[in-house]
Amino acid sequence: MLYCVRMGSGWWVSDMLNAPTLGPAALVAWIVIVIGSIVLHELAHGWAALWLGDSTPRDLGHMTWNPLVHMGGYSLIMFAVIGIAWGAMPVNPSRLRGRYGDAIVAVAGPAMNVLLALVSFVCLIFWIRLGGNVGDPLAGNLERFFYYGAMLNLVLAAFNLLPIYSPFIALDGGHIAADFSRRYRELAESENGRWIMLGGFLLMFWFAFDPVIYAIQNLVSAARDALV
Repeated sequence: MLYCVRMGSGWWVSDMLNAPTLGPAALVAWIVIVIGSIVLHELAHGWAALWLGDSTPRDLGHMTWNPLVHMGGYSLIMFAVIGIAWGAMPVNPSRLRGRYGDAIVAVAGPAMNVLLALVSFVCLIFWIRLGGNVGDPLAGNLERFFYYGAMLNLVLAAFNLLPIYSPFIALDGGHIAADFSRRYRELAESENGRWIMLGGFLLMFWFAFDPVIYAIQNLVSAARDALV
């Protein structure tokens, strides 16, 4: 799983702390949700692999709630410095049952993010409706936390479903596409295909990342407003 944040020209932590509508509480909520979502995303891959007969995640000690195991120290440092984080779950596709075992394991991660987004959104609606008697800052901070939980997890699901499959970076969508299409896998694994995949990823990151975030923010906000 890959996670990226782009908030401005400065350090993303400073941008959040200094933004008029954000601040320390928003930063803490953002960090907790991103790290927690990555851990659950990777565990979902592991649970799917175990269900399909591959014990590699358990054998290598990755069926744990420890973020350091899933993300590693380098990923956590990169997250703190430039807002890019990733996780990994070791899986042996040759040990998976079924023709599309690799695709099932791959889709389990984004599916977990969608589930987390739905749970967060339901909590957001209930909190807005039932938490009116709770004063600020608790009321506003919890509303923000649930909103971020819904929005960020939808962004993570969409981003990780991009069909990028290469030695440089392989997203869940790439694993799914490669498992269903031999021609796609052959293209992605060819010398030219590797660079095409990398170039495609960079283009989508720079030109589509912000529009996708804004669209998902508007979607969650519109759904919230319609239900409250």
